[in-house]
Order: sequence, then C-alpha cells, then structure tokens
Amino acid sequence: MITIRQLRYFEALATTLHFGRAAEMVHVSQPALSTQIMELERHLGVKLIERTRGSTLLTAKGAELLAHARLVLSSVDRLEQAARQNSGTLEGLLRLGIIPTVAPYLVPQVVPYLRRMHPLIELELKEAVTDRLSADLAEGRIDAMIAALPIEADNFVDIHLFTDRFFMAMAENDSDVLLSPLTETQVDPERLLLLEEGHCLRDQALAVCKAANRRSLINFGATSMATLLQMVSHDMGMTLIPEMAVETETSRNHLRIVPFAEPQPAREIGLVWRRSNPRRADMEALAHAIIASRREPSKQLLRDSTVRVRPIAS
Repeated sequence: MITIRQLRYFEALATTLHFGRAAEMVHVSQPALSTQIMELERHLGVKLIERTRGSTLLTAKGAELLAHARLVLSSVDRLEQAARQNSGTLEGLLRLGIIPTVAPYLVPQVVPYLRRMHPLIELELKEAVTDRLSADLAEGRIDAMIAALPIEADNFVDIHLFTDRFFMAMAENDSDVLLSPLTETQVDPERLLLLEEGHCLRDQALAVCKAANRRSLINFGATSMATLLQMVSHDMGMTLIPEMAVETETSRNHLRIVPFAEPQPAREIGLVWRRSNPRRADMEALAHAIIASRREPSKQLLRDSTVRVRPIAS
C-alpha cells in the first residue's frame, strides 16, 4: 500500500535530487528514506529514480508521477488545515516564505510579536527569491510568502502590508557629491552595484535608476543585501537600499544614505497565499500581526522567543 510518508519522501528526493539532503529535509536517516523509496517503486512497478555514481535523477515516469504525488500531498495538507479550523486563529504549523531583502529586517520584529500575541503558532521559515517562493507556494510546499507586489498569478491572493521607500547608499568617505534629494540622472551606472539575477530588488534598482539597458553596470551580483552594503561601505560603488534596512545596516557599515526627490521610489510589500487555502482567517491575522509588529520597535532576540521557529529545507 502506498503511504503518505512514502510520497513525502519521494517529493523531498525529487526536490533535492540528493539522498542525504532529502533525508535531512524529512528528518530521517538516509537508509530509512532509501528503503521507503524502493518500497514505493516496488508497489508502483516502475523506477522513479535513476541512481548513478555521481548523481540522482528523476526518470521520465518519476517526473510524471511526481505531479500526481504533489496533488495528493496538497490535498492531505488541505485536509489537515481544514481539521484545524475549529481551533484558534494562528495556532499550529504555518510555513512562511520571505524574500532575502525583507527577511533579515522583518523577522526580528514579527517573531517576538507573535510570541506574545499567538504563542501556539509553529512557524517554519524559508528565505528564497520570489520565483522560487512562488513555485513553492503554488505546489503547496509553503502556506504563504512575504514579497514585493504585484505577484502575477491568478491562483494567488495578497494583502498589502507596507510601503518600503528606497534610498541611495554610499560609503561615508565617497568622493562623489550627490545633491539631496537625489534624482535618477545623478546616479552613475558605472558605480551602481546590484544583487544577482533573480532578486526583485535588482530589477527595482534598474527601474529606479533607468539603467536596464546600460552596458556600463559593474559586472558583479551580490548574493545578499549585507554583502552588497559591505562592498558599498568599502567604496566599491553605490546601491539602492530599502528603508526597512537603513537602521540595521547603518549601525554596522560606514554608509551615507541619500534620499530621492519626490515622488520617492518605493516597493510595496505584501503577504501572498493560495486562493484555495482554507486558512484565510489565519492569513489575515498574520498580516495584521506583521503590520502591528512594525509599529513597535523590538529589541528582543529570536533565541529568547518561545514561538517554535525552524527553517524549511530548500
């Protein structure tokens, strides 16, 4: 008989294409995962996984059956969620994805707030770029995501959380003289540092600075906002910084922050979830909690929180 456990193991292995990482993802030993995969293959009568010395691949039949397995797992998740609807709001497991240019600055505010207001929630957090989170959300691997709006998908619903203005960050000892407030024509594309491809903030920076078609951009893409701003603080260039990052990053980097002229460029941050998700009340409560948490500065560290938080394996 096929079991839900076997399908979850198969989905994890198909996602990672690595037996060790898949075993870590579902919190079992590698032999236990391998045994269940072989049992699933035996029951179905087909090979799902192609095992070679250097890699693990899905067979053509495995790729076909993966879609069916994910539909079954999504239905099971909805069944469990529906069963929890009689419990209180924001109780139990909630898997939340957050884009990398928001997570480091929002999580330390939101988690302590949830600890006080919704102590029975169990959060699983995943940090990834928008496209990856959108795929995870559509396929049921996360319940909601926090990202820059709009997200173009008919099967998603969103709530606006806050507006996040953009500023220009430069080194304190930068010799360039930029008039404040700054206009886009003052930005030298040869000194503009960007996050790597896939980060929505990269596209937003190009749009703000009207540099999407310029070939003179520095050919380097940082993997995180922190790395990018360390480069800026060492006078390697300038970059766009969201308002929510200013306080944290100026406290640990030698930066000069220059505002833009009106109308100031900004991004809209929202909470997004599947239209079919029956937990709308939870999503609305989470959105309200996020908005409320930003009104009160939090100095509490995540390690002091009694809210159970664990990362979702990629």
